[in-house]
Amino acid sequence: MNEAIYDAVVVGGGPSGATAANDLAVAGRKVLLLDRAGRIKPCGGAVPPRLMEDFDIPQSLLVARARSARMISPSNRKVDMPVGEIGYVGMVDRDVFDEWLRERAAKSGAERRTGTFEHIERDENLGTLVCYRSSRGGEIEKVRTRLVIGADGARSAVARQNIANAERMPCVFAYHEIIKSPETDSDVFDGSRCDVFYQGKLSPDFYAWVFPHGETASIGLGSANKGFPLREAVSEMRHELGLGECETIRKEGAPIPLKPLKRWDNGLDVIVAGDAAGVVAPASGEGIYYAMTSGRHVAEAADEYLRTANPKALKLARKRFMRDHGKVFWVLGIMQYFWYSSDKRRERFVTMCADKDVQQLTWQAYMNKRLVRAKPLAHARIFLKDCAHLLGLRAAA
Repeated sequence: MNEAIYDAVVVGGGPSGATAANDLAVAGRKVLLLDRAGRIKPCGGAVPPRLMEDFDIPQSLLVARARSARMISPSNRKVDMPVGEIGYVGMVDRDVFDEWLRERAAKSGAERRTGTFEHIERDENLGTLVCYRSSRGGEIEKVRTRLVIGADGARSAVARQNIANAERMPCVFAYHEIIKSPETDSDVFDGSRCDVFYQGKLSPDFYAWVFPHGETASIGLGSANKGFPLREAVSEMRHELGLGECETIRKEGAPIPLKPLKRWDNGLDVIVAGDAAGVVAPASGEGIYYAMTSGRHVAEAADEYLRTANPKALKLARKRFMRDHGKVFWVLGIMQYFWYSSDKRRERFVTMCADKDVQQLTWQAYMNKRLVRAKPLAHARIFLKDCAHLLGLRAAA
């Protein structure tokens, strides 16, 4: 064991962990970023312009710019939602994007190591020890630290071992296949459009998607139903869309959390971020922006903790995140619970997406990452239309 003492060991080098490591390194903290090699999370790869601005991400990392979204109902009705004057939705490849974030953290001063987290030991003399299995020879290595940041995904070992009830986090299991994009655009596939399928045959409780990534595309789905055949559903979708012959580059699957943990820290020396903290938006499944935002809040709380040695400072991360995004998560959770519960309701949901007021406020909320209050009359109209749909007073098509 090296005698060096780190201010923080960040376990997991995805968007949340890499952001926390970078911010702490910029703040002058001694940081170790521990990450498993070769792991790519299944992800549609959508990032809003606000992410690019807030986290100083270069445009060169975008592999595509989606300028509209197409919602497809159970009856195969298609509703297009153009982004319009607001801009575009950027698309990234997670293997390239995540590595760029890790490398930025390293350039800022964080030390990178490759290995798999095992557990935390607490020694009366040595303090907090992070034990991990090295990728070099498979032996267990230990490092001393003042704080552990768990950013190791929805089934976080750090969270499960150190934070009460973390193992009960509800999840959707996502599976996607990265394919080579068709050479020409068509009504079935458009390199500037994200397609979202609200069809029970493809997902009984979530949705399926086809997202453009320039030369490649992500085609996948999610479901919390443990018995649902994800791979078979993706294969069927590819066949029906005429994408079955496209070259398959890789296949990936992973759990995606549905609700933020009630506690992000253990009140002593551990705090979690990103999927480990459960910060994926319900209904949409959007995670990259929220992961990076939580990573930043965790870094700020960690810096305060390291400065004061007061464990209560760790609570600031969740408090600030929920202050900014808790209401959005609550609204999206209600949407998912109600609208995704049956094909009849999904049909009505897609019908609502054709409404211009709904489209405008949806895109504004997505781009700005907050509920938009600028147009109270539009909100009133949407409320009345929503009630009409809920009561079955409006036709579904």
